[in-house]
Amino acid sequence: MTSKLESELAFLSIQQAARLLRRREVSPLELVNVALARIERLNPSINAFLTVLAGRARKKARAAELEFIRTRRGSAAKLASPLFGIPVSLKDNLWTRGIRTTAGSKILGNFIPNEDSDVAARLASAGAILLGKTNMHEFAYGISNQNPHYGAVHNPWALDRISGGSSGGSAAATATGMCFASVGTDTGGSIRIPAALCGIVGLKPTYGLVSVAGVIPLARSLDHAGPLARNVVDACIMLQAIAGKYPKAATPPDFRKLKRDHSQRFRLGWPREYFFERVDPEVQSAIKSAAKVFVSKGARFEDVSLPHLGDSLEPSTNIALSEATRYHQSQGFYPARASEYGADVSSRLKLGTQVRAVDYLRAFEVKRQMESDFEAAFKRVDAILAPAVPIAAPRIGEDETKIAGENESVRSALVRLNRPANLTGHPAISIPCGFTRGGLPIGFQLIGPRWAEASLLAIAHTYEDATEWHTRHPEFAAQQ
Repeated sequence: MTSKLESELAFLSIQQAARLLRRREVSPLELVNVALARIERLNPSINAFLTVLAGRARKKARAAELEFIRTRRGSAAKLASPLFGIPVSLKDNLWTRGIRTTAGSKILGNFIPNEDSDVAARLASAGAILLGKTNMHEFAYGISNQNPHYGAVHNPWALDRISGGSSGGSAAATATGMCFASVGTDTGGSIRIPAALCGIVGLKPTYGLVSVAGVIPLARSLDHAGPLARNVVDACIMLQAIAGKYPKAATPPDFRKLKRDHSQRFRLGWPREYFFERVDPEVQSAIKSAAKVFVSKGARFEDVSLPHLGDSLEPSTNIALSEATRYHQSQGFYPARASEYGADVSSRLKLGTQVRAVDYLRAFEVKRQMESDFEAAFKRVDAILAPAVPIAAPRIGEDETKIAGENESVRSALVRLNRPANLTGHPAISIPCGFTRGGLPIGFQLIGPRWAEASLLAIAHTYEDATEWHTRHPEFAAQQ
């Protein structure tokens, strides 16, 4: 197979690949072999995968091919989901039966679950083929994906830069065509941060929509699971496969209807407070350009006030610290095996022992105030537009960054704009919207009402359909 043909197959959308599979113009085994070839060639430099299931994936692909052969051409689409025969990956904190699940840690380095997480089971039921488990920040407790046990995940747009975390392996694998999509987790931005830094789409659904049963937790009150994909439609397809039930009054998303929904005139909120404070000028410019695209498509902007968001950092930190530490204590990991953690995670678990009960409970009071802010805004607008992160990908090992002349820790900068939606549980999606002068991706996020993923995805698709940022792929991958 020529490198050009391999690249063309690797960067097909899920919809395109599904169509070719049903026409039998390509086989599941061909798609799997393309992905595995790219993993073999690119993963040594990117370090996106911790476990690769080559033999298992090929076996599943041959079984899928037999299903296509047995099924008459006219009825194949009725029997198979859009993910049937599509190679995907999973972040390594999602349980997979009989497959090592490390959570990026030394402590669980040899842990093999005896059952699947709900997400893994749903994807298998949809016919997706699991290629492997992706690298992550240790126990999902960080945003850089600089893992002391398995090595850093490198950003495919610049190998000296971080991928973002904690779902960095999933983002880098998807961006480079090593898989068609992935599922990550998001407790303080861990889907949206790496999606933005790697130039792909990342969706954190409404809290509770996607089951986290069988996910090694970080902080149960804030944990979400959701898709990372190269475009909005693929993210929707993945969400439909892994989502649970919607409330009766809500409209579940349908990837076939996203384009039809473009006729709506969306009302978008431009936040007065918080989201545009300390944002790099290149990121600011890209977000303003994205707003102009929305206006050209008929959207109307209104200023919205979210006065309590400035109070969110300490409460969300206290919830994450205390709940993470309690989980590790309950498993007998901490402090008994403190020496087996990386320094950053160990220090946060120690801090978790110092959170007072009154501060933990007060955090939920702030959460309710923030929920009221968002709900008031959503009476006037369909979604809120904001930067996904205030900076492009920092260099690996860089702990501090300067934004508009002010110094800030990299960790604080990257989580600052993401944590509010984790604390309130509102859905949020990160979309590529440009590049810096240095060629690093920039992303914006849309935050919407609870259970409004259908509208949020339609709005995101409106922008994506009018631009070409999502069609760009890392040169690193193209040159290999």
